[in-house]
Amino acid sequence: MHLALIYKALIAILLIAFAAPWAHADDGLLPVPALTGPVIDQTGTLSASDKAALETQLQTLEQTRGAQVVVLMVPTTAPEDIASFANRVGNTWKIGRSDVGDGVLVIVAKNDRKMRIEVAKALEGAIPDIAAARIIDDAMKPRFQQSDYAGGLRDAVTQLSARIAGEALPAPASSGNAAHSPDNSRDGFDWTDLAVFLFFGVMVAGPLARSIFGSRLGGLLMGGGVGLLAFVVTSSLIVAGGAGLLALLYTWIFGGTGGGSSRRRGRGGAAVGGWGAGVGGGGWSGGGSSSDSGGFSSGGGGDFGGGGASGDW
Repeated sequence: MHLALIYKALIAILLIAFAAPWAHADDGLLPVPALTGPVIDQTGTLSASDKAALETQLQTLEQTRGAQVVVLMVPTTAPEDIASFANRVGNTWKIGRSDVGDGVLVIVAKNDRKMRIEVAKALEGAIPDIAAARIIDDAMKPRFQQSDYAGGLRDAVTQLSARIAGEALPAPASSGNAAHSPDNSRDGFDWTDLAVFLFFGVMVAGPLARSIFGSRLGGLLMGGGVGLLAFVVTSSLIVAGGAGLLALLYTWIFGGTGGGSSRRRGRGGAAVGGWGAGVGGGGWSGGGSSSDSGGFSSGGGGDFGGGGASGDW
C-alpha cells in the first residue's frame, strides 16, 4: 500500500548521499558547527574551569526555568556579518523547548572583535533588543576590553538568566531535562515511525544500491544517506551515526542476493545487537557530548527571527 512512498523516499536518500560532499558549500559561508554542549569554544580561549563554570550556569537555568541558552565562540563569521551568522545558527540548532521556543544564543567572533545576543521570538518580550544591547555594553564589552572573556560571558549569562526568570514561562518537566528527551525533541515526532521506516527502507534500497554501485560503494551511499536523513529528522549525531552504521552493515552483509554463510550472518547480527543495546540502555543521555551532565541536545523549538543586538569592543 505504501510501497510507492517508500521507493520515493529511498530514491531521495540516494540522491542526498550523492549530494552530501557538496552540501556545505553554501557559497563559501562558514558552516554551522555541531551542537555538542551549552558552551562551544572554537577559539581555545576559555580554560576548562571557565567552560565548566559557564556550563553549570546554563544547566542550572535550563533545569530551573526550562529555557536554553547556548554560548558559541568562533574566530570569525566572515564573509557573513555576525547578525546573519547568528540567525542562521539559531534557526539550525533550534535551541529552546519545542512547545515554548525559549532559546537564546550568545555568539562571540573573537578575531572580528564582535559579539551578538540572538533571541528567539518567544523570549523577545523578556529580552527586547534594547535590553540585549545593554547587556552587551554593560556586561560583555568592559570585560572583553580587558581580555576577560570568561567574566564577560558569566556576567551576560547572569543578566540573561535574571530576565528569563521574570518571564511567565511554563515550568520545566519534573525530570529537569525535558529538552534533552528524545521523545520531546520534535513536536509530535514519533521515534517508532522513524525506526520502522528506516528498517524497511534499507531492506528495499540496500540490495538495490549494492546491485547498482557494488558492495563497497553501495554500502557507503546507503550509510551516508540514511545517516544524513536521520540527522535532518532528529538533529542527533548519535541517532544519525547509529542509523548510518546499521544501513552500512546491512548493505554490506545482507544486501547480496545470494545471502551469506551462517557464520557471517552471526557476526552481522552481533554488530546490530550491540548497537541496539547501546541505544536502549541510555546511549542518548549517557554520553557523546562534552557536557559534564552526560549529554546535550537542542530542544527543537527556538524560532529566531532576528531579535537581539550586536556590539563590538
